[in-house]
Amino acid sequence: MTELFLKDPVAVIDYVIDWSASYLLSGEQITGSDWVISPAAAVQDLSVESIPPIVSGVATVFVVGGVAGRIYQLTNRITTDQGRTDERSITIRVEEK
Repeated sequence: MTELFLKDPVAVIDYVIDWSASYLLSGEQITGSDWVISPAAAVQDLSVESIPPIVSGVATVFVVGGVAGRIYQLTNRITTDQGRTDERSITIRVEEK
């Protein structure tokens, strides 16, 4: 599942992936969550500012920067207390607003 979001280069925006509704089993908890920006060279342009704690199966990340006209992929990789792993991605297109 990939979603497209627009972002201004100077905005600091939070993005979320809700794992509770479509992935987590009843009572299952996320024990690890990493965010990766692609392409790898894009980390110089777009970066993760902070990663708040996971609440109720929702993984959140705050992203800053980006170059107008460029497209980035932001992937959340999780591990659960049941030993399952998965990832979901969103696409961010940076535009001057």
